[in-house]
Amino acid sequence: MASTLTTGHCFSKWWRTHCLQCPLLLTASPVRRLPLRISSLPIHQRGESTISAKGSSVAALPKQMPLKMDPAMEEEYTSQSKLLQDFTNFPTINKAWIFNSDSGNSSQAMFSIGQPSLLANKKKTLILSAHITKGIKDSVNFQWSPFPVEMVGVSVILPSPSGSKLLVVRNKDDESPTQLEIWGSSQLLKEIHIPKSTHGSIYADGWFEGISWNYEETLIAYIAEEPSPLKPVFDGFGYKSDASIDKSCGTWKGQGEWEEHWGETYSGKRNPALFVINIHSEDVRAVEGVDKSYSVGQVVWAPLSSQSSSQYLIFVGWAAEIGPLKASRKLGIKYCFNRPCALYAVRSPFSEPEVPEEQLNNVTKDLSKVIKLTEGISSAFYPRFSPDGKTLVFMSAKCSVDTGAHCATNSLHKMDWPADGQLNPTQEILDVVPVVMHAEDGGFPGLYCSNVLTQPWLSDGSTLVLSSIWGSVETILSVNILSGTVTRISPTDSSASWDVLAVEGDNILAVSSTPINPHQVWYGSFVNKKELGVAWDWSTVSTPFTDYPEQVKSLLSSLQYSIMKIPVRDISENLPEGAKKPFEAIFVSSKDNGKNDSCNPLIVVLHGGPHSVSLSSYMKSWAFLSSLGYSLLIVNYRGSLGFGEEALQSLLGKIGHQDVNDVLSAMDHVIELGLADPSKVAVLGGSHGGFLTTHLIGQAPERFKVAVARNPVCNLGLMVGTTDIPDWCYVEAYGSDWKSIFTEGPSAEQLSHFHGKSPISHISKVKAPILFLLGAQDLRVPVSNGLQYARVLKEQGKVAKVIIFPEDNHPLDRPQTDFESYVNIGVWFKKYCK
Repeated sequence: MASTLTTGHCFSKWWRTHCLQCPLLLTASPVRRLPLRISSLPIHQRGESTISAKGSSVAALPKQMPLKMDPAMEEEYTSQSKLLQDFTNFPTINKAWIFNSDSGNSSQAMFSIGQPSLLANKKKTLILSAHITKGIKDSVNFQWSPFPVEMVGVSVILPSPSGSKLLVVRNKDDESPTQLEIWGSSQLLKEIHIPKSTHGSIYADGWFEGISWNYEETLIAYIAEEPSPLKPVFDGFGYKSDASIDKSCGTWKGQGEWEEHWGETYSGKRNPALFVINIHSEDVRAVEGVDKSYSVGQVVWAPLSSQSSSQYLIFVGWAAEIGPLKASRKLGIKYCFNRPCALYAVRSPFSEPEVPEEQLNNVTKDLSKVIKLTEGISSAFYPRFSPDGKTLVFMSAKCSVDTGAHCATNSLHKMDWPADGQLNPTQEILDVVPVVMHAEDGGFPGLYCSNVLTQPWLSDGSTLVLSSIWGSVETILSVNILSGTVTRISPTDSSASWDVLAVEGDNILAVSSTPINPHQVWYGSFVNKKELGVAWDWSTVSTPFTDYPEQVKSLLSSLQYSIMKIPVRDISENLPEGAKKPFEAIFVSSKDNGKNDSCNPLIVVLHGGPHSVSLSSYMKSWAFLSSLGYSLLIVNYRGSLGFGEEALQSLLGKIGHQDVNDVLSAMDHVIELGLADPSKVAVLGGSHGGFLTTHLIGQAPERFKVAVARNPVCNLGLMVGTTDIPDWCYVEAYGSDWKSIFTEGPSAEQLSHFHGKSPISHISKVKAPILFLLGAQDLRVPVSNGLQYARVLKEQGKVAKVIIFPEDNHPLDRPQTDFESYVNIGVWFKKYCK
């Protein structure tokens, strides 16, 4: 597409405008906050004599400490919080975009960087740009901008297809309008305010989120909350019939009927709906024809047809109907890929009708008709068109939907897109990458993708690039949609985890990390050296945010890690082949661990889900605990992602038994290798990992010195009536046959079964002191689950400590909450395991 300015030039001028001139954005350079030290406190807070403002001597005030904290514990809090703050200051790269330039050997990149702010208790988003130059012998040089730009109050940024424009979305927390800004090469082109009466906040959650420029860069389709429905109004005389009047003195708005929402993290958010805006006229139109019972997301524009002036929007739709009676119920969707969904097509509201004006009324309904594209498959999402516009590809979680497991092995599919724009609802759907039931040793285990880039294609137009889980490692794969060939293109000899950030031509921006090495940027180029067995060259990229404190560098350099194969014990004949294969655990330790007959205390780390995975990537919390002198055994028990569908499905109906035995097997493995002392073992887990934590200290009480549980599942019978995913309780406790017959009113027999599967059934045998970290706003595992378990322990005279975070939900990931959690974990383990 022709342009008076090159893309690189456009971006460079945009960055200079943002960084140096724009009053709406703050220019931020990395500022190191010095940690608070006891010696830096005012003298009177240290219990010493001090001088009043008038110069007279006053008696020292008694030093006050937090509740139940002694001087030794305070000293431990001081030292550990100082260390954790050094780890916390690391930035992380979230997204990246590459923009072409007229020069064949240079381009521009833009990085979205996240950095927690403890004082503000929020995650800051920074934008950092780089000029990429390719030199001789395939060398690559990144010239970084001197300072990042903080995107204050920004929810989403999205470059246009050509890179000549940038969309900036600012959602407001109050009743203020949503703001859309359109930036050009050197200035703000448009600032559009959309009132709440048109729609609420634009979705920016990564799941329903869908923002898409059309090819002419004149229209933007996006997902936003439906406008608030009218609510009854009352005054001193009772109900007022005109509910549309503004709230005034002497009146108030009632609550109206409660509406279902999509559970965890979606409380208070209204239904996601589809809108299109013309950025020139500033006209915003809701897309008509979509059933109001559906929630929509992930919208993209279909290719333009030379034989039609109408243009289609493709989106994902989720129905809020469950059970044989099609009851209206939105089950929790966060982290849950087992909610049925399909791809739909609808004409853009700005499409011109292709009929004479006198016939317009007869075709109005046809223009807004929604066409279901994926009738023959129970799950379809992440739609992407091939560069030539001839093929629509999409991911599917049909294994999750069909079995009830909240996450399982993905598959990749495609369909032909009609050149004339005449859609056929019975269009044939073809498999590109089918579900892998069990992998050969070291072989491809199937697709496990949490996202797909907006532009994932290599220059041939038929090969897309994905990040996918492969055992305990995240890898970068290329998939040829014509042949279905899957190739691992991140280094095959690397046990690091790799994530693709952007694709441009035959070049890839990526990040990699390990449990002991923070994120490193890489630039990959396709070189086609097949005669040497090499198709990709990877070059490390020097970045401006890798200058870590010397103490952190020293601590990380003293660590090592490996990925262990753990043999399955007690293999029964009815197990499928995939479930008989070894599972994996990541072992992190100091380099001198096990030498001189001395082993560091061991922390067994357990992921949630259970159908999730712990990857060999850098985790600040893991690095912090390792640096305190602990070895980590991070167990990917059977049922984890990345090991084939048979291994994953083997856990359904067997929670509290198979997963518990796998963890104990992993512990035995490292103990037999002389890498761990069986008398110094701690356990840490959240959600289902907390379920395992509390099961382990009850089923094997002699094996654990101390435990920490984050929002744990302790009592399935209590959870089933309060969680946003009651179906999870039935599927995991009974098996996949119960996915469609669950109820929030369980029978006495079912409650008894749940009790037998729950950690609370073993609570009388618990000996280990346990710390509970609970989010009061958790809808996935409500706070009552952990509280009940902790209270019963205290009734029995056992040691249990509870910390509740009033504003937090299931992940406990707000910066201050995360920080306080791991300081308490470190101090708790030091008290009982060292």
